[in-house]
Amino acid sequence: MRGWAAGGFLRLGLLLLLLGVWNGLSLEIKVNPEVQAFVDEQVTLKCSFSSFSPITEKLTVDWTYQPLTGGRMETIFHYQSVAYPAVVGTFRDRISWVGNIAKGDASIAIENPTTNDNGTFTCAVKNPPDVHHNIPQTTLTVTHRGFSFQLTSAALLSILVFLPSAIVVILLLVRMGRKFGVLKHRKKSGYKKSSIEVSDEPECTEKGTYLGRLGTWCLQCVDTDEEDLY
Repeated sequence: MRGWAAGGFLRLGLLLLLLGVWNGLSLEIKVNPEVQAFVDEQVTLKCSFSSFSPITEKLTVDWTYQPLTGGRMETIFHYQSVAYPAVVGTFRDRISWVGNIAKGDASIAIENPTTNDNGTFTCAVKNPPDVHHNIPQTTLTVTHRGFSFQLTSAALLSILVFLPSAIVVILLLVRMGRKFGVLKHRKKSGYKKSSIEVSDEPECTEKGTYLGRLGTWCLQCVDTDEEDLY
């Protein structure tokens, strides 16, 4: 009885050891679960892997694609020492290899994507005897790019605050320049201001009307570029 129990424990230990070695030999693959792309702009589908076994010429990479609407899954890329992009099907002549096997990179790029390319992509890597791994998926969503210039809240606030201030400063500088030019012109021409100046504005009997016209006249005095010469 004890011998049978000892044999059972031995077999169980060997089984656990084999399972541990099996799991140790399995590949681990990582991809981006979701990728956003824009029509006619190249998009990269990233895929990284780690293998217990040394990388050899037997290593293979296979990318497959299935539309979001369902349908048949097709192989769009194969790699073994060299790249073999699809020459038929949806992605014919539009797949390029951008990976680096030595660095555990099995990424590909899609040229001129369209909304018809929306779907799920799988990256499968095999490095015998390390061939068992998870099967991650990447969902690609291709859309039309909107306005290339988008204002953030901070940028919009900056424009609303600094733009009016900049305009006021510019106007003041222009007005100061004009006033300086007028004074310089008067100085050169020997202009002397009369001690008695008569306003062209008619006198007003009503206080409200007089103040209103006085305010208008003052504004005209500020806005004018030069005064009448005597």
